[in-house]
Amino acid sequence: MLRILSLNLNGIRSAAGKGVFEWLATQRADIVCVQELKAQLADLRPALREPPGYRACFHAAEKRGYSGVGIYFRRAPDRVIEGFGNAEFDAEGRYLQADFGKLSVVSLYLPSGSSSDERQQAKFRFLDRFRPQLESLARDARKSGREVVLCGDWNIAHREIDLKNWKSNQKNSGFLPEERAWLTSVFDDLGWVDVHRKLQPEAAGEAYTWWSNRGQAWAKNVGWRIDYQIATPGLAATARRAGVYKEQRFSDHAPLTVDYEFDMV
Repeated sequence: MLRILSLNLNGIRSAAGKGVFEWLATQRADIVCVQELKAQLADLRPALREPPGYRACFHAAEKRGYSGVGIYFRRAPDRVIEGFGNAEFDAEGRYLQADFGKLSVVSLYLPSGSSSDERQQAKFRFLDRFRPQLESLARDARKSGREVVLCGDWNIAHREIDLKNWKSNQKNSGFLPEERAWLTSVFDDLGWVDVHRKLQPEAAGEAYTWWSNRGQAWAKNVGWRIDYQIATPGLAATARRAGVYKEQRFSDHAPLTVDYEFDMV
């Protein structure tokens, strides 16, 4: 069984101080994708770079204290790719790909548009620029038999079931019609599969992965499902279990774990 875990850390040093690496040591994950490092590589002490049992690769943002993604692994990858070939967003550290045998794993962090209209326009640019990458990955997977999973914070709740207050959020970033339509196209037109939703088609509140720090959202479970593992159909068909861990809080996001009956060799 292949266990892949994904978590937006909202600051790797902050999450470490809340015990995320001690918890991770108990999870038996083979691959761990993390987002929003908010750190440069020089800022990471050895315990964060290589926690017991893992090695890692990172793609930090050029801007200090901002964005950044990483992948922890037990088996060293055959190849690591930083960025997807777009200067604007590669500078923000939003895409990191590691290839293991016939499997490619991507740690992905889409922009949030909630802070300003300027950032929402940047988010729309990202969606436009990133779609060809999704098309290329899907096409190459069909030709070569390679399987791919993109793990991370997509900053879009796809359907009404994916957030508590969907009616009042229809004009807010993360649930805009254009964003949701883009994600629908990723699934319906490009053939990618939302693995958690495939396994648990009716899961609602138990599937939320992010909660605002305002208004007791966590305590009241007023959440959003914006963290995904989105996979090629062949890999998605091997998924057996998915779960969101909420017993401890390491971040404003919760870890999403999926078990696949898949051999990387």
